[in-house]
Amino acid sequence: MLPYPQIDPVALAIGPLKIHWYGLMYLIGIGGAWLLASRRLNRFDPTWSKEKLSDMVFWMSMGVIVGGRLGYVLFYDLNAYIANPLLIFEVWKGGMSFHGGFIGVMLAALWFGKKNDKSFFQLMDFVAPMVPIGLGAGRIGNFINAELWGKATDVPWAMVFPTDPAQLARHPSQLYQFALEGVALFAILWLFSRKPRPTMAVSGMFALFYGIFRFIVEFVRVPDAQLGYLAWNWLTMGQVLCVPMIVGGLFLIWLAYRRAPATPAAAV
Repeated sequence: MLPYPQIDPVALAIGPLKIHWYGLMYLIGIGGAWLLASRRLNRFDPTWSKEKLSDMVFWMSMGVIVGGRLGYVLFYDLNAYIANPLLIFEVWKGGMSFHGGFIGVMLAALWFGKKNDKSFFQLMDFVAPMVPIGLGAGRIGNFINAELWGKATDVPWAMVFPTDPAQLARHPSQLYQFALEGVALFAILWLFSRKPRPTMAVSGMFALFYGIFRFIVEFVRVPDAQLGYLAWNWLTMGQVLCVPMIVGGLFLIWLAYRRAPATPAAAV
């Protein structure tokens, strides 16, 4: 068993002002995505300025934050937020849904694309390879918060999380998700997008592999207490929400190669 590293969730406190690691992880994810997007900008559209890129990153970041929070409220714990609506604003405590954030990003891409003469999938193909940076950073934030831990296990790398009332050795499922949704997904999408691909193909690869990775990790992750398992003593809400992503990703890849010629590679 490995010792859980005791990291204060508050990175910096200045009087009553507290800066949490969870929030800093979002800044790291957004900043990292912006830096990589700026490297790919000329291949995506040489006429775009850095200011326009910054606008796009801002609105998509708003989609992640607002969509992620509302998605968690609607998908995972609606009754608690109806009872106390002010909980919605306590984002430093966690409670963000990837699937809600994904919907928020899609809506932002649809709106921003219409304003800037880009199709929805042109923007999504451009953005998709950067998303795993934010996903990976967010999972590190979950780990520091000692939340979303896994099932009890006797594997050598199991950890006892301080927030676990049972104090059992558990899978560090946040680190599994960091490795799969962050590192592995980034490598797959970055390498795939380096060569010319038809429109929708990169988006399809993102949806497919994120859905697969998340579906797998859910088998060792403890489901949200207020939901538990939805069926068969193993099916979770996360897995249910991943099924449309896997099916949709496969469909987009099939449609992309059936309908469209390859577009110039966007990666450096």
